[in-house]
Amino acid sequence: MNQVIPQVGQIVKILRGRDAGQVAVVIAVEDNRYAYIADGDKRKFDSLKKKNLLHLELQPMISSEVVNSLNEIGRVTNGKLRFAVQQFNNASGIHN
Repeated sequence: MNQVIPQVGQIVKILRGRDAGQVAVVIAVEDNRYAYIADGDKRKFDSLKKKNLLHLELQPMISSEVVNSLNEIGRVTNGKLRFAVQQFNNASGIHN
């Protein structure tokens, strides 16, 4: 099985678990099996969710704001995470 590894800042849809159907941003990738995600709203940067990659659907969008912030200061604001999720939702026609 050829599993695709997500990139930091990539938008994902959650397929399984309590947050199924939600959209989040990849903050870190642990290995070829797990990633840490947050959405800046229900799941803040300070309490990242560790998710199995099989439970995530990778989206083609990568948030440059999140990537730049993580590279520059090692963290990202919850506002930037919410903005990235909102941009994706607007681009794909999803309205919350």
